[in-house]
Amino acid sequence: MPQSPAGTLTSQQKTSSRRPAGTLYRGREGMWSWVLHRITGVAIFFFLLVHILDTALVRVSPEAYNAVIAQYQTPLMGLGEVALVGAIVFHAFNGLRIILIDFWNAKYQKVMFYVVLGLWVVTMLAFVPRHLINVFSH
Repeated sequence: MPQSPAGTLTSQQKTSSRRPAGTLYRGREGMWSWVLHRITGVAIFFFLLVHILDTALVRVSPEAYNAVIAQYQTPLMGLGEVALVGAIVFHAFNGLRIILIDFWNAKYQKVMFYVVLGLWVVTMLAFVPRHLINVFSH
C-alpha cells in the first residue's frame, strides 16, 4: 500500500481497507429484521391460501374435506402449527416495531429489534410446551 511521506496511511486508504470483500451486504439488525419480516409474511400468505383452498373443499366434496382435515391432525402438522404461530407472532411484533419506527424515532430501532426477539421468545416459550402436550397426548 502506498504510504504518505510520514509513513502513515492516508484517510482514503484507511476507509477502503475496512470495506468487506465482495458484494454481499453485511447488514445488522435492520437487515435481519427486514429479511425475517418478508419471510414470515410470505409464509403466512401461503398458509392463508392453503387454508382457504382446504376450507373450500367442504362445498365440493365433504369426504375430501374430511380426508384433508384428518391429515392436519398428525404430529407433523402439530409441529407445523408451532412454526406458523412463530411466524405470526414475530411478524406481528416486528410490524409494531416498524410502526413505532415510522411514527416515533428510528434512533432506537436496534434496541426495539432485540425487544421484539425477546417478546417472541417469551411468547413461544409460553405457547410451545402447552401446544405440544396437546398434539402428542392424542
